[in-house]
Amino acid sequence: MRPGDARTEVLARIRSALGPAPSADPVVRDYRRTGDHPPGDDVLLELLADRLLDYRAGVHRCTLRQVPQVLAEVLDRRAPGGRIVVPPDLPATWTSGREVVRDDGSTSTDQLDAVAGVVTCCAVAVAETGTLVLDASPDQGRRAITLVPDLHVCVVRAEQVVQTVPEALRLLDPRRPLTWISGPSATSDIELQRVEGVHGPRTLEVLLVKE
Repeated sequence: MRPGDARTEVLARIRSALGPAPSADPVVRDYRRTGDHPPGDDVLLELLADRLLDYRAGVHRCTLRQVPQVLAEVLDRRAPGGRIVVPPDLPATWTSGREVVRDDGSTSTDQLDAVAGVVTCCAVAVAETGTLVLDASPDQGRRAITLVPDLHVCVVRAEQVVQTVPEALRLLDPRRPLTWISGPSATSDIELQRVEGVHGPRTLEVLLVKE
């Protein structure tokens, strides 16, 4: 018997013993595809804020004009005097007067580990799950800058907030590197004790912006 023939014979016998493959029932896809409220609705903003607070994230409501001031207050409290890394297209006025590392893709992991935090925007937010989604656009940057620093401050515009996950998926490009963030990084794998900052930032602060 040639090498490989025994394996082929054994697998053939197994298939014969099992018989024809069973037919699967059709997958029911009658789940909700849209929410009850349009993107940016006040109900969704309140729901997103509630979910984020439940996840132990900080939430700060402000207008676009107030972003620099509120952002400065958050950074002064969470990262006083520390350097901040930002993506290429984050508005410079948001972090004026602060030592900033504008990432061009060459910042090393050790350099990212040495900064006090990162400030980004987001692609979309899901109110029902309290989730922020980043897609590595120029105002969000590459994934590494939001995973290594201990503090992540994310600016979310009201019109980016949708109610359900299916709505968010329709707005996202699946070919882009998507990062889904539901509160600060945390795990309870060891003895059911919650430990934060294991797989990403220990602290998440969200600026929820509405004109």
